[in-house]
Amino acid sequence: MPAIDLSLFDLFKIGPGPSSSHTIGPMKAGCDFRRLVKALPAETLGRAERLEIVLYGSLSATGHGHGTDRAVLAGLLGQTPEHCPPAFLDELARTPEQRRPLGLGPDSLTLGAADVVFGPLAHAFPSNNTLVIRLLGAADTPNPLAEREYASVGGGFLHYAGQPAAARGAPAHSYETMAGLRRLVGRTGLELPEIMLENEMAITGVSETAVWAGLDAVLGAMDAAVTAGLAAEGLLPGPLGLSRKAGRIYKRSLSKRQPHENALALLCAFAFAAAEENAAGHVIVTAPTCGSAGIIPATARFLRERQNVPEQSIREGLLAAAAVGFLAKHNATIAGAEGGCQAEIGVASAMAAAMLAQAAGYGLHVVENAAETALEHHLGMTCDPVGGFVQIPCIERNAMGAVKAYTAYLIAAAETPDHHKVGLDQAIEAMEATGRDMHCKYKETAQGGLAVSVPNC
Repeated sequence: MPAIDLSLFDLFKIGPGPSSSHTIGPMKAGCDFRRLVKALPAETLGRAERLEIVLYGSLSATGHGHGTDRAVLAGLLGQTPEHCPPAFLDELARTPEQRRPLGLGPDSLTLGAADVVFGPLAHAFPSNNTLVIRLLGAADTPNPLAEREYASVGGGFLHYAGQPAAARGAPAHSYETMAGLRRLVGRTGLELPEIMLENEMAITGVSETAVWAGLDAVLGAMDAAVTAGLAAEGLLPGPLGLSRKAGRIYKRSLSKRQPHENALALLCAFAFAAAEENAAGHVIVTAPTCGSAGIIPATARFLRERQNVPEQSIREGLLAAAAVGFLAKHNATIAGAEGGCQAEIGVASAMAAAMLAQAAGYGLHVVENAAETALEHHLGMTCDPVGGFVQIPCIERNAMGAVKAYTAYLIAAAETPDHHKVGLDQAIEAMEATGRDMHCKYKETAQGGLAVSVPNC
């Protein structure tokens, strides 16, 4: 298996919720297909009459509730995840019957919700989350004028046949597993954040100053989501009629007499806040996905406000969190459609536990043990969104994931590191095997678990 060569900013992407595989990935697919069409000869474009987008697997099963249709339309209309205003997506949702000019080729080439087809759940494509976009000519034209098959594999990552490899350098420190990271630390004498920083600079070619600035932008976007969520009130979009709770939990936390109650209530409020912003389709950061986008921001705000941790320590904690996220993605999955919610909330909780341990100044053994404990106690968790919306049980799971991360950190910090029996590599291996064995109805399709036992009202 090749060494991990992901960038920090492959993992931490700023963009609209509520699902990285259902919104950010498909929006990137739309952007890519738009570039493909723009490069076609004028003669080919002149024969184009319409576009067709077919969603398969969980993209089809829960795509409407997740906003997949409007996300891919936005990408085809020229929007990117990093800069797409939530109001643009809201307008697409409010006016599904409206057709909008593509600005490509013939003036008659327009795009609307009717061009999105919700295809079969069962299919023969390699990835569960697959979408196919076609540029079509007249009805009697035997083949599409252009066609591309995309796999949205979680965390906003997108794959397609013939995709050019990203132009990047080799990592300064090669590793594939946590065992490999331990060996690197022992051999080089470097701390985990130093290894992650040097790898980022080698892979992307950017300066140390640029890496820190990028991390500050990520942390800033995370904190903005928490702040917005704490201030917002009312119902979340969709038919469930779910009320926002973050602000209420936050206010009640301030009146708690017991310090431990205050701390846990604050942590929950912060996680609810960012998760509710994600559910509203507002801007969040994949950490590692949209569905789990409340856990790391809650942890960062908690470190900052409750524990008065210096900002540099929080940055270094985020680097440790990224190491855990990289390992999970490289050796298993971070997509609910492939591994269930253990791959989203479980991995995010493990990342947050590592962040807490690193920010507190502990070494790699405690960082690993904290991450492993958090992940271990999410193994087997299904992805079962009620009505296909990232609301029930997703929002509360972000709060519980943050609390489990904190608990895992406390256990790891108190125990003798050598007494810990299970390694992070073993927990990730167990997660990957469990995800393979899990029935598809429990993997983001809204066909099992709470999705069928709770009325969609």
